Amino acid sequence: MRIQYGLLSVFLAFAPPAYALDASSPPVLAPLQQQAQAARLSAEFLSRYHYKPVPLDDALSAKIMDRFLKALDPDRFLFVQTDIDEFMGDSTKIDDAINKEDLRIPFSIFNVYEQRVVDRLTYARSLLKQNFDFSVKEDYPFVRDKEPWPKSEAESDELWRKRVKNDWLRLKLAGKTDAAIRDTLDKRYQNSLERAYKYKSDDVFQIFMDAYTTSIEPHTDYFGATASAEFDISMKLSLVGIGAVLQEREDYTTIRELMAGGPAQLSGKLTVGDRITGVGQGERGPIKEVVGTRLDEVVKMIRGAKDSVVRLDILPADAGPDGKHRVISLVRDKISLDKQAAKKTILSIKDGDATRKIGVITLPAFYEDFEARRKGDKNYRSASRDVARLLAELKKDKIDNVLIDLRNNGGGSLAEAIDLTGLFVGKGPIVQERNAGGEVNVEKDNLPAPAWTGPLAVLINRGSASASEIFAAAIQDYGRGVIVGEPSFGKGTVQTVVNLDQIARNSKPKFGELKMTVAQFFRINGGTTQLRGVTPDITLPGFSDPKSFGESSYDNALPWAQVKPADYTPIGDVKALLPQLQNLHDARVQKDPDFQRFVEDMADLKAQREKRVISLNETERRDEMAVQASRVKSREKVNDGTGTGDDDDSADATTQDDGLQANERSLSADIAIEKARKSAKDVLLNEAAHILGDEADLLAGVPKLAAQQPANNTTGK
Repeated sequence: MRIQYGLLSVFLAFAPPAYALDASSPPVLAPLQQQAQAARLSAEFLSRYHYKPVPLDDALSAKIMDRFLKALDPDRFLFVQTDIDEFMGDSTKIDDAINKEDLRIPFSIFNVYEQRVVDRLTYARSLLKQNFDFSVKEDYPFVRDKEPWPKSEAESDELWRKRVKNDWLRLKLAGKTDAAIRDTLDKRYQNSLERAYKYKSDDVFQIFMDAYTTSIEPHTDYFGATASAEFDISMKLSLVGIGAVLQEREDYTTIRELMAGGPAQLSGKLTVGDRITGVGQGERGPIKEVVGTRLDEVVKMIRGAKDSVVRLDILPADAGPDGKHRVISLVRDKISLDKQAAKKTILSIKDGDATRKIGVITLPAFYEDFEARRKGDKNYRSASRDVARLLAELKKDKIDNVLIDLRNNGGGSLAEAIDLTGLFVGKGPIVQERNAGGEVNVEKDNLPAPAWTGPLAVLINRGSASASEIFAAAIQDYGRGVIVGEPSFGKGTVQTVVNLDQIARNSKPKFGELKMTVAQFFRINGGTTQLRGVTPDITLPGFSDPKSFGESSYDNALPWAQVKPADYTPIGDVKALLPQLQNLHDARVQKDPDFQRFVEDMADLKAQREKRVISLNETERRDEMAVQASRVKSREKVNDGTGTGDDDDSADATTQDDGLQANERSLSADIAIEKARKSAKDVLLNEAAHILGDEADLLAGVPKLAAQQPANNTTGK
């Protein structure tokens, strides 16, 4: 959904401060005129048209400064207190600077940040020459977001000594030799150091604008050119390129995956592990070397117009640094990101002597190709269309029940949330929307009849937000199905994307886009998911920490509110089944070793989260590892005796800390770990399917409730 407003005037002005840097500084970055103009134009919109208008004044200026510093140094490892004191002298000047179109304050701070990165990593590399004493009893505070900044360079040195010592100990515990540890950590710190020299003014501006927009409200964002392009890709699930997933590994852009049906895979000229050392445009364009170039810049060079040619200079996966290169030509094509689209699976759930076929539809996002729909393309891509197709396929597969998995679905198109709900409830109100003026509109779906009328469940977690919450809340309010999982995120706001270049009538893109909160949505029962989220009917444990993730973790989130209920008629009465469903769930999971193991892991994760410090004593760390190994071994014995849980063995292997970062492992080892995690048994999905089975049995077994279950969508057990 996009809106346009009238032309606003744009001015240019200049004003001052800067902070002193050392002579050995990385390149000094400065703001561009168009960035200062974009900031001013954004301020005009945010102060006038936002759902919760916040004046750009000294109070907001201080909040922007605070968020900007947190974005740069979240765990307070880089700046020292004297830096902060100096920055704070300008904390109430950012508002005036934006209005005068002068961004030298954030850019000056960022230049100091770059210098601190260089200083700290250079110091970290110098520490690798010494030998650490791991018999000393000392702790490392690895979580420092609430700790004070170091008071001096000496205090910062001590903090980094412990950080490097911890990195060394992790590798030592994983069995690495001292020589291998020195080599690994030196490369790690050197790679991080080099990144400090690759920042561009666009990066600084994006970070600063993120700090500004989220200081107003958590879900207001600024999109520069790169962020805007990625947002569009995520909504339409397609791009034009070669169909390869790329990863930066030791200064090389490396092929991690070839997408089925893409030009790269169909050519037969590329394999996983091949390194791209140069990129050329067209049949004869010069090839530009890209070794050491930022990954996002290489990606931008490889993408392009459909049917155009891109040439790649390839260093084969099995070749050394001085190996023979080859140049290949590929024709760019439209790539469908099917891995991020809705998909179906069928679970066979056995309860007693009965086996039930559960059709699971996993939906990662509420995507919609806005541009294709606007142009009248009858085959435009959308989440609800894909789910409707999958439902038709599942009916042909003669499934008994449908489970919609919305875990970690952060939302997307509001229209798609409405259309998707209609597939299960038919014609009627879905959500209410209140604008900044207080006007409430009821959004309805006009589908004459639902696509699926049989038993339904929705699986959510803390990562289920916005459009996911609209869908889950409507299903719950209609009594259409049982909601299972964790309480959802709690995002009850509606955003629109404003193209700043259209507003300013720029002939070429230069100002970017503003994603701005313009309304709040409410359930058809009158409540809102804002702040509180959707409370499941049956709660399952989860990984998330509500203190740090979710709407309630934001200090400036909109409050919970309520409006009049919409005029709607419930379809069912799942609430009447909940006591029985809860009892059946409790009894089953008590006997399920996989589920109990998951609960145990969640408790361990919570305990680790709350520690915030870790021992640097080798004996203590090995004792901790022994406890973990003992627990894994005892589980294996249980699994051997019961014949359950075998699917989780690979997951156990991946939990052993090898001390390496992803790009430090061999590519094959990293891919194997990722594959093992994905193939591990999903105990929460499995239990949600069992709960859905219980729901269907209760609906069929209780005469009053059985009438709610149409026979046309069910099959014999």
